[in-house]
Amino acid sequence: MNALLVTGTDTGVGKTVVAAGLARLLWEAGYRVGVLKPVETGWDGPRGSWPPDAQMLAQAARVEDLPEHVAPCVYAEPLAPLVAARRAGQPVALDRIEAAWERLQDRDWVLVETAGGLSVPLTDTLDYAGLAARWKLPVLVVARPGLGTLNHTFLTIHYARSCGLTVIGVVICGYPAQPDLAAQTNPAMIEEMCRTPVLGCVPQRPTITSAEEAAAAVAQGLHLKTFLARYQELLPQAMCS
Repeated sequence: MNALLVTGTDTGVGKTVVAAGLARLLWEAGYRVGVLKPVETGWDGPRGSWPPDAQMLAQAARVEDLPEHVAPCVYAEPLAPLVAARRAGQPVALDRIEAAWERLQDRDWVLVETAGGLSVPLTDTLDYAGLAARWKLPVLVVARPGLGTLNHTFLTIHYARSCGLTVIGVVICGYPAQPDLAAQTNPAMIEEMCRTPVLGCVPQRPTITSAEEAAAAVAQGLHLKTFLARYQELLPQAMCS
């Protein structure tokens, strides 16, 4: 099984778009894809209904899993998982998260999306970097295109490596049609500072509300062959083809 943690330099940078788009590209290439959003916050829909991020991931991967299999822990308040869990009086259920992960072991690919960045806490003793280390997941970092992204991206990758994680690369999401000077120069500087490739620049869209829209945007900015080649370069035992 091939697996990947999709994280971001911040909230709202396009993690779900990139994860969903990549899931669809892999599915279209003939892989059986599993998706997992261990904790989704900011959703207070009826029990058993689909939280929006998990739903987009599931639709992109063409899975028939239940909502609780894709998003095993859901909280109403749009906060970091540990904060939302404390305020709700319901600790993040690591046993449910582990069970959801175990269900996916027969898939060709599994994409796991964080809520926020790598250092966002799930429990008092576990953040997403710790979860990635536990599951031996390499990391794909989603970043913004504009001013400020150099620092955020460098710190995210530095933290990932300090935790012993393999960084596959960076995908810039929301790249404008008419980039300013910062957006023009940031991809090359990210590669120089972080010693990792920018694998693609997903173009900015007015809105992306469906798996199809996410897939179209990601397909325009990220070539699956480039991603797979990088993955296999760093993880030579992976079965990518």
